[in-house]
Amino acid sequence: MSDTPETNTRPWAVLLIFLRLGLTSFGGPIAHLGYFRDEFVIRRHWLSERSYADLVALCQFLPGPASSQVGIALGLSRAGYRGALAAWVGFTLPSALALVLVALSLARYAHAIAPGVLQGLQMVAIAVIAQAVWGMARALCPDIPRIIFMAVATCAAVLLPSAGGQITVIALAASSGFSLFKPSQGTPHEPLPITIRRRAALLWLSLFCALLIGLPILAKLSANQALAQFDAFYRVGSMVFGGGHVVLPLLEAEVVASGWVSRDTFLAGYGLVQAVPGPLFTFAAFLGASMNGAPSGWAGGLICLLAIFLPSFLLVVGVLPLWERLRRNTRAQAALMGINAAVVGLLLAALVRPITATAQHAPQDLALALLALVALMLGKLPPWLVVIAGGAAGWLLSFF
Repeated sequence: MSDTPETNTRPWAVLLIFLRLGLTSFGGPIAHLGYFRDEFVIRRHWLSERSYADLVALCQFLPGPASSQVGIALGLSRAGYRGALAAWVGFTLPSALALVLVALSLARYAHAIAPGVLQGLQMVAIAVIAQAVWGMARALCPDIPRIIFMAVATCAAVLLPSAGGQITVIALAASSGFSLFKPSQGTPHEPLPITIRRRAALLWLSLFCALLIGLPILAKLSANQALAQFDAFYRVGSMVFGGGHVVLPLLEAEVVASGWVSRDTFLAGYGLVQAVPGPLFTFAAFLGASMNGAPSGWAGGLICLLAIFLPSFLLVVGVLPLWERLRRNTRAQAALMGINAAVVGLLLAALVRPITATAQHAPQDLALALLALVALMLGKLPPWLVVIAGGAAGWLLSFF
């Protein structure tokens, strides 16, 4: 039985609903959208099937984590800005807290962890990335032109692994897709159940752009690491199309190349994040807590977590009033087709580097990664179970 409208409009009720989802939603972004549909379309009747599909389409069009953005929009529709904040806190808090605690434990008790466990987690991370590349390539690169986009983006990302190089790849893919692709006109749809004044929306979009332009300048002038971290994670949250696993290459370019986090810690954390519910973008909390130098720990985790999700808030509330017009714009859809193909290439490039290093130094680890991939794709095992098994297998391999 669905809740009454009065209950649904209270921010605390939105918080409790999303907190339960944040504690139980395993399986990644696509699974999260399925949980949301069951909860808000089928069970609670907050919006119709068609309106939900339109909302998902909007959030997939925007950069950032699609499932979290859908949650923010749903909270906004029920209880305004406080509802949007409540939805994000409820869905994000469980996994963020868990990952910060894990990061602090790794830093403090790394010597007590059984040998090979972290290496096993890194191999699981490689398997998860490979699974994501395969699934996204099938969905987003179904024809020869987009396969070419993917291949070119992969080569460019391998040759230019910096964050700037990857952003350039995305920009070129958007402009090329704008010129080359011709998507069909969308079908009629229901207006989304959210009302935001156009003036307020333009203010939120202006703030998004001001931070995107101003933060790098301020970070360079101040030489403050906290500001540099906020800038790096804000830019990543602003530039990642597709959400989920696509965040990996940009984050790696920001935190590993700069020396803030070691590659081993990065991959181990990425493996661990598969074992917790909630959005994959909470990986930012793990990285912030694992930083070399201040701020790290709880402060670093909070800074990086807020920074990577802030663009999602600003874009959702800024773009919703413009969505009706944007959805009918075939040129915008064509640019997105190019971007989607390119981000598959970026993710493939992120897979090449650890596989190459593993094959050179420890072939048995590569075998473990292949077994984890088989378990995920053919065995259909849940990621959290593969993470546990991967850590145990890495420990056993350390004896050989």
